[in-house]
Amino acid sequence: MHTTPGAPALARRERAMLAPFITAAVFLWLGPRWLAVLGDRTLDWLLFVWLFVMIVTGAVAIVRHADCLAALLGEPLGTLILTLSVASIEILTIAIMMTTGNPNPTLARDTMFSVVMIVLNGLIGLALLLGGLRHHEQEYNLRGVIAYLSVIVSLVVFGLMVPNFTHNAAGQTFSRGQEGFLIAMCLGLYGVFLLIQTTRHRTFFTEVAPLDDAAASGQPHGSALLVHSRGYHAALLLLYLGLVTWLTEKFAVLLDHGLEVRHAPAAAGGLLVAILVLSPEGLGGIRAALDNRMQRAVNVLMGSVLATLALTIPAVVTVGLLHGSEVVLGLDGVESIMLLLTLLVSTLTFVSGRTNILQGAVHLMLFLSYLMLVLW
Repeated sequence: MHTTPGAPALARRERAMLAPFITAAVFLWLGPRWLAVLGDRTLDWLLFVWLFVMIVTGAVAIVRHADCLAALLGEPLGTLILTLSVASIEILTIAIMMTTGNPNPTLARDTMFSVVMIVLNGLIGLALLLGGLRHHEQEYNLRGVIAYLSVIVSLVVFGLMVPNFTHNAAGQTFSRGQEGFLIAMCLGLYGVFLLIQTTRHRTFFTEVAPLDDAAASGQPHGSALLVHSRGYHAALLLLYLGLVTWLTEKFAVLLDHGLEVRHAPAAAGGLLVAILVLSPEGLGGIRAALDNRMQRAVNVLMGSVLATLALTIPAVVTVGLLHGSEVVLGLDGVESIMLLLTLLVSTLTFVSGRTNILQGAVHLMLFLSYLMLVLW
């Protein structure tokens, strides 16, 4: 169920978001002077952690207002709003890091690979495990999952693996003409997918079984969703998106500096960016699984992977062309094997229309294996 709150209730709900706004105001007041902390390792680290927490706090607000819009608009439009909002944060973050600091031609590739591994293994594994522990078996719409996986597999293989086997002299990259085709392929497939998701095959992405009032509202059992008007939630969603984007720009500067000074693995940067931008969808997907809304969890989590591939690849290739910077898309050998294993296990997981905790455990072990390879 959801309720229409009065002004005091709305004010109390948004008051919890004061800290991110105050943080953004401090950065605005300091201007370039805040860069002085980069010379102090303690202040550098504290600011890094603080910004991370503030961005996640803003992400929670994004999820809340997206859930309210989902209650007003219905699925899958509500989920699509959240997915596109988060994809825009990711694209802006990568673009900022590509055009500032030292060149990092593999950042976009590492971030997209991290998104795929975090979502298809870590978040989906956690959703399946926690949802299975609470509800034993959970149902989802098989036709919708097949639609997601068919496009995801096509884009991830063509975009992140095929570049290793082209005859381009630069290696692990496409030629200019091939990059143009890749952009058209990503945007074209995503456009067709959105067409079927929002019009003629919309039922592929809706729940297969009736939901109780708590689940249908998008909130945990025993709580009410405070819903106002569409304009109110859309305006605040955009406001929080702008806030998170502003803070993410500062976070990107700290991250680039930290990777350079501490000589961290290049893939670690992509991992941190992916964790940051996936926080809204991760929270939304896991909460949906706990509320026995596995189809919404699938829509949120697989939609984030699809949007990442279909929108980030064209964006970073275009930024590379305009900025004159090299963009390496092809994955290394071990990463390619882990990616293929993840796609295979994901396909085997979503073939029956029902989930259980064993599938969640398998995905989580693959996620831990990915972390081990990145960090050690």
